[in-house]
Amino acid sequence: MSGWATPALNARELYRFFRTGDDETLALRGASLTVARGETVAVVGPSGSGKSTLLACLAGLDEPAGGSVEVAGERISHRPEAVRAKIRAHRIGVLLQSRNLLPHLDVRGNIRLARRAWRHSGFRPSVDELLDRVGLGDRGRATPAQLSGGELARAGLAVALANNPDVLLADEPTGELDGYTEEQVLELLRDHADQGAGLLIVTHSAEVVAIADRVVTIQDGAVAP
Repeated sequence: MSGWATPALNARELYRFFRTGDDETLALRGASLTVARGETVAVVGPSGSGKSTLLACLAGLDEPAGGSVEVAGERISHRPEAVRAKIRAHRIGVLLQSRNLLPHLDVRGNIRLARRAWRHSGFRPSVDELLDRVGLGDRGRATPAQLSGGELARAGLAVALANNPDVLLADEPTGELDGYTEEQVLELLRDHADQGAGLLIVTHSAEVVAIADRVVTIQDGAVAP
């Protein structure tokens, strides 16, 4: 990961439009936020407020119509898709509600695939280290269909951490978990932030909000600190 002086994530004046026929929806309207290294930021807001669109733009999975996104000082917005994918593979961990697992690969295979895309010379944890960290040391050969809900959440987190990301973006990572598993996942997320990564979590959970260093609200596509 890069030095602590540079923010893990810096987004400025993001705009995103969606058009359906003659109708145009403004999903993001001048959204700005910064996540420092070692900081956990929770993003809250009602359904349809723009949370998922914001996360997609921050991860380089979608392009804003205006504004800029930098990850560890490197601009990811308004770049070719191949460049965005490379930056994402090197610097960003993404934990989606779908758990970002390929169903035809076992847990080890999913982690190996994420690690293979990482070409930097710096530290990255081994597959065994990641499995042990998320408490799945004996489940590496299991496919996603063979995992419980809590195991799926932890396996998805292992994949998101495979590139030792500068920033980890999580979309409702504890939404369907019981209280005990939610506590485990939140502890793992905070551990990564404590190592110097930025952590941004889109959530409806009061427990997630409680562990955040800062909470920002998104309403009608605008972000308020």
